[in-house]
Amino acid sequence: MIVKVKNLFMLVLVAACIFLGWKIYTHFFDTAIPKIQLIGINDRNSYCGNLQCTISGTKKGFLSIWLNEKPLVRKFKVESTEKEYPFTVPTRTMANGKHTMKIELADNTYRKNRSEKHVTFYVDNVPLQAAFLRTEAEFKVFQGRTLHIQFQVNKKIDKAIAHALSKSYECFPESKHSSIYEAFIPIDCEEIPNEYLLSVEVQDNVGNVLNLENKFQIIKFPFKKQIIKVTNEKVQTEKELGQNQTQLEKALEKLAQASPKQKLWKGSFCTPINIVRTTCEFGAVRTTQQKGKYIHKAVDILNDPKSVVWASQNGIVAIKDRYEESGNTIVIDHGCGICTMYFHLEEFAQINVGDKVAKGNPVGTLGKTGYATGYHLHWELRVNNTPVDPIQWVKATF
Repeated sequence: MIVKVKNLFMLVLVAACIFLGWKIYTHFFDTAIPKIQLIGINDRNSYCGNLQCTISGTKKGFLSIWLNEKPLVRKFKVESTEKEYPFTVPTRTMANGKHTMKIELADNTYRKNRSEKHVTFYVDNVPLQAAFLRTEAEFKVFQGRTLHIQFQVNKKIDKAIAHALSKSYECFPESKHSSIYEAFIPIDCEEIPNEYLLSVEVQDNVGNVLNLENKFQIIKFPFKKQIIKVTNEKVQTEKELGQNQTQLEKALEKLAQASPKQKLWKGSFCTPINIVRTTCEFGAVRTTQQKGKYIHKAVDILNDPKSVVWASQNGIVAIKDRYEESGNTIVIDHGCGICTMYFHLEEFAQINVGDKVAKGNPVGTLGKTGYATGYHLHWELRVNNTPVDPIQWVKATF
């Protein structure tokens, strides 16, 4: 019995020595850095109201928190790695704008291993306000044109979405850092003239939502009719030289989805040539031997054969290729889902897909490639892949 007690005592003594030795070793030689987990506030996010946050660490020790370089918590003892420690950030009493937080956790070792976490966040307790810049009487638009809406907000917002004609359109700042936002809503040539509802959902950076509502009227436009004749020999030749036109349409669908979410241009657009004559207005109902009756959703404009054609606004060359109907084709992406298209070019300028072009830069020369009866430029503008009259975009009042 005495032997068993001695053996048990020895085991306990050995265990105690091992435990004590391990504690001494870790106290003096542990170099592991504690990790901090913060819940309730994320870097670069915006918040309103008082923030309820929690902190946990991977090691026991002492926790300190500074808010805008002023101490909020001083050496609070962390006694468990399994426990979350709550604290409140009093944003209701803080100024709107940028703030910083520093969190430090130091362990109990001889080395006082410590780690820091830095967070930048924004306080926004300003009530969200917004208003349209035009009166209700100004919300009128012809078939085939673009409804341009603008509204002003009282602070920086996260996003704004316009809803009209069962579709949604992103709104963008009129210019960098502007408080005026805008959206371009394309009205198809065949849209039924009537009065429709327009709504804009505005959301700020802390989740507040405001809805603007108005009505707009689509007015019937007297589109002209036109008959053109293209020989079968011309059609066959262009089929052999260019890609199928459906390839261009597929590319334009992808382009509308991938267009930069910002305006790449400033001011109004310009015509891509000095127009001597317009041979076909936008929306004309055409009749041809090969294609039957269809709507021509662009303008055909004339100048001297092989004269220079230039970009109508700043943008990025998105497509440069030859197609059976549009011939030598250039498409420029202007951002926000807006693109301009230049068909039937004789030759391309020294530009490539991906190049940035400025308003007035050459894109090619006026030609008659593709489905064309003579030298002219087919100039087209699309908003989210819906063709609209580009002449409207040239006007300074647009």
